[in-house]
Amino acid sequence: MIRLSGVQFAYNGFPVIKGITHSFAKGSFTALLGPNGSGKSTLLRLINGILMPQSGEAAVMDRHTGSYSAREMARHMAYVPQTQYNTFPATVFDTVLLGRNPYISWSPAKDDRRITAEILVKLGLDDIALKDINQLSGGQRQQVFIARALAQQPSVMLLDEPTANLDLRHQHEILRLLKELSESGITVLAAIHDLNLALKYCNEFMILDNGQVRAEGGTEIFDEKLIEEVYRVRIKIFRDGGEMFILPVEPV
Repeated sequence: MIRLSGVQFAYNGFPVIKGITHSFAKGSFTALLGPNGSGKSTLLRLINGILMPQSGEAAVMDRHTGSYSAREMARHMAYVPQTQYNTFPATVFDTVLLGRNPYISWSPAKDDRRITAEILVKLGLDDIALKDINQLSGGQRQQVFIARALAQQPSVMLLDEPTANLDLRHQHEILRLLKELSESGITVLAAIHDLNLALKYCNEFMILDNGQVRAEGGTEIFDEKLIEEVYRVRIKIFRDGGEMFILPVEPV
């Protein structure tokens, strides 16, 4: 579904992504982990084609990302950035309907409105469909932006810190939704700060440090020495049944 081959990228000559090679399988839910500045957001933009590798190749569905038009890419891949602001009034319905833009030639068709309505019902947002999005809570807004991404009917969803600034309940609701989407066959990649949330909901993990992959795979990659080296925090790993938990102890 997604293939990275020796991808490198630098901002103003400063290397940010350093030769990453990896493949993301269809239907996987991968957590991109690592401290601030490790390259998580940049890697998502490289996969989405917002940025182009300065060497190496990023490919989606066996095509180089640079070969897609913006409209074509939006039909395959949806990107939900970390911070989104509305500066004009718009209802929840109209905001989600914007996700149909890659398929609309002139004005929304009946089918576009039907798909929008079905997504609102699926995400439990139909009761606020006519509310101004600027009047919603942070958790509701994040759900609306994910709904807009789903309206693109993508094969891949990329999310940059989807739980940022959300309370505990909404963090779990958002990640549970993303897990369900991956189980339906959508490939999901999300940059996540909270290791325990990632462990609870994701099935694949990529740990970045200084623009390089330090570890990748399932929960077996986590060990106390690795987390200490990457995050500069001493931790303890606990297991309860089939679940793993990480407890920070002190900064190194």
